[in-house]
Amino acid sequence: MNILVTGGAGFIGSALVRFLVNETPNRVLNIDALTYAGNPDSITCADNPRYSFAQVDIRDSVNLSREIQAFRPDVIMHLAAESHVDRSIDGPADFIQTNIVGTYNLLEATRAYWRNLPLATRSAFRFLHVSTDEVFGDLGAEGRFSETSPYAPSSPYSASKASSDHLVRAWQRTYGLPAIICNCSNNYGPFQFPEKLIPLAILNAIAGRKIPVYGDGSQVRDWLYVEDHVQALYLAATQGMVGETYAIGGESERTNLEVVQEICAALESLVPDKPPGVSDYAELIGFVDDRPGHDRRYAIDTSKILEELGWAPRQSFASGIHQTVAWYLQNEHWWRPIQQGHYRGQRLGLRIKASGDSVQAEVEK
Repeated sequence: MNILVTGGAGFIGSALVRFLVNETPNRVLNIDALTYAGNPDSITCADNPRYSFAQVDIRDSVNLSREIQAFRPDVIMHLAAESHVDRSIDGPADFIQTNIVGTYNLLEATRAYWRNLPLATRSAFRFLHVSTDEVFGDLGAEGRFSETSPYAPSSPYSASKASSDHLVRAWQRTYGLPAIICNCSNNYGPFQFPEKLIPLAILNAIAGRKIPVYGDGSQVRDWLYVEDHVQALYLAATQGMVGETYAIGGESERTNLEVVQEICAALESLVPDKPPGVSDYAELIGFVDDRPGHDRRYAIDTSKILEELGWAPRQSFASGIHQTVAWYLQNEHWWRPIQQGHYRGQRLGLRIKASGDSVQAEVEK
């Protein structure tokens, strides 16, 4: 098949591209605007003849349509998005334009292409929209999100993703576009931009800097190893039912404090020679002002995708976090230029930024 991936130079998108090129016989076109979090160095399979790249912003409807018509995709997997909650608090406009208007542009360009396909090709075509569990808002102490959970987004980011979900459902119901939606929990793994909790904690710890935790660190997230996630996305795109939603989670609930404590424990075994003045990595953990509107808990019920598509996460959090820590230790050539350029650990997402705050960072997705 020809599979078009939007946002394929980002964290999840690049993992998907690597999986498609390395583990399947498909041809892949990666469309990415290469904004601050898009990194061509994450595409380690770029020399494969089945891979191609076009630097196009999904807000650019003309060039987006041109690439779709030229590539003739059998499947479109839509991952292009602004995805950082704290950045959405500081500047929501980019989230509205990319996540809502950009998704609208992609849906219209896809519809124009799809409706002119031969009948058999049109029937087999699929549009997969990749979203987040954050659209469901704050879960509370009990239960899990499922495909039927009501939408109650808390941040500009999650509101923009909720809007894009609704657009995809409307295009499926109104125009018949064969669309599928996936809502995932927090991803982690190699090649994640250092503003996110796990890579930030790793890189701060090995540099002997404070590891910031928002509030009291009791916020709970369901952590999903990114390579498990992209296999679920491929199954949903190729075997999922049109019009359905699939919730994808890692079955690994942890508080944010527990996450950084497990990172510190992994570093104790992997890097016993600590930075000067550090006797225990855990002593670097520090608490900072909480994010405005911070949801307390997310968790995913994965029973539907298990029963219908046979998918379950392979990585436990313990094994996944160990592999992730090891990857960052071995790949300084990937993250060091980011620290020296686009992102230097500054705190984002405070409506009123506290002066003199020496702990610079973001905590999560």
